[in-house]
Amino acid sequence: MLNGKKVIVVLPAYNAEKTLEQTYNEIPLNVVDEVILVNDASRDNTVGEAERLGIKHIVTHTNNRGYGGNQKSCYNKALELGADIVIMVHPDYQYTPKLIIPMCSIIANEVYPVVFASRILGKGALKGGMPMYKFIANRILTLTQNILLNQKLSEYHTGYRAFSRVVLEKVNYNANSDDFVFDNQMIAQIFDAGFEIGEVTCPTKYFEDASSINLKRSITYGLGVLKVSFGYFFKKLGLNNSVIYNHKK
Repeated sequence: MLNGKKVIVVLPAYNAEKTLEQTYNEIPLNVVDEVILVNDASRDNTVGEAERLGIKHIVTHTNNRGYGGNQKSCYNKALELGADIVIMVHPDYQYTPKLIIPMCSIIANEVYPVVFASRILGKGALKGGMPMYKFIANRILTLTQNILLNQKLSEYHTGYRAFSRVVLEKVNYNANSDDFVFDNQMIAQIFDAGFEIGEVTCPTKYFEDASSINLKRSITYGLGVLKVSFGYFFKKLGLNNSVIYNHKK
């Protein structure tokens, strides 16, 4: 707990057997109340490794639902277990769980209701081995998104995110895509619902066992991001009534 608030870590896992232990061992279990792993039809022994590590809450998809579909299961389960703060940590060890406490403290002390760990603040991205084409694409997309969403985030594409329960109960994330563009739809929903997002700087690691999408998928993702951003822009002009913006009362 932090400031009387229940903290739950969610691990959206796909073929994470090799890196799960290293990730799990850095989770501050003196503060984190529960850990949830959602196994998205992995082809390796991710579930067996999670059981060996003592992870109590394991959700298994019999069919691969995609990165967005995995997150939906993560957040739904966390809310079911009574989380006040939910933080997503990728079990591929690309991001260090050592930032869980500072990120969740920002929410627990009601500074921001959402906190992202940014690879772009500082020099974490390139120093950690982010491919140059991904770095350039990140910068171009982020600039475009900031203009269309009228915001000033350092990046929109980090997978390390913490949310207050209030945010997850408000935004209609279950209506989002099951693919990678889910993340950006959720950001648009958060801003549309009137919430703010804080950021902390974060080192990152790119290595063989870290998950990453290929160039073709990256292009598809980029086009999806632009579609979401323009959709948000037109929504603010009263020209888009997408169901993803039907926030809960």
